Amino acid sequence: MKPEERLAQWIGESRNIVFFGGAGTSTESGIPDFRSAAGLYRQEEQLPYPPEVMLSRTFFMEHPDVFFDFYRSKMLHPDAEPNGCHRLLASLEMEGRLQAVITQNIDGLHQKAGSSRVLELHGSVHRNYCMKCARFYSLEEVMAAEDAVPRCQHDGAIIKPDVVLYEEELNQETLYDSVEAISRADMLIIGGTSLTVQPAASLVTYFRGARTVLMNADSTPYDAKANLLITDPIGQVMERVAVILSTGQA
Repeated sequence: MKPEERLAQWIGESRNIVFFGGAGTSTESGIPDFRSAAGLYRQEEQLPYPPEVMLSRTFFMEHPDVFFDFYRSKMLHPDAEPNGCHRLLASLEMEGRLQAVITQNIDGLHQKAGSSRVLELHGSVHRNYCMKCARFYSLEEVMAAEDAVPRCQHDGAIIKPDVVLYEEELNQETLYDSVEAISRADMLIIGGTSLTVQPAASLVTYFRGARTVLMNADSTPYDAKANLLITDPIGQVMERVAVILSTGQA
């Protein structure tokens, strides 16, 4: 049995699926990941500072102009569209099979595909707030700002993207909800993540269900615990799974 056939069969037998995803979920939508050969962190020689430095809270506060230049040019992909993975997950939620998407991504593609139960561990580029008065600004407003550093129209303070930077803590409520969702799941699908970024990666250890599917191009520390390993591109695999499910072959 092919891996996508096995995955489709298990999906058909499950009623409480949770998907835990990382940057690899969106690469087929044209958004680069971080740690692969073509990832953002491999472009250091082309950048004024290492990405990990520019994406830190300290750097944001001390060099907001450099931060936003990097952020706008490398982190924002407003024209990106959901791929086969995002679309299948949204469909499974509508059917009542998928209970939650837990994502390390900040691109909002799961919501764009139609998912409503999305736990964003690292925030979202679509939410931006004035650091003084907390007024909300959309991604479009941040991108349209004429100044190098977007500032609040009411008090002139910096508008900060609602994304978790290095040196910042993850939202505790989101973490709690993620632990609860994973611990209750009967099937866990992990996709597009190296499972090396903490504390997010440790969340998968709370899974107590029967089946773990790990979909990632490279090996991870969790490979030996997975019931099914898939290394093909996630979007393509999920498209094939969708076809199998729609034809009733699972």
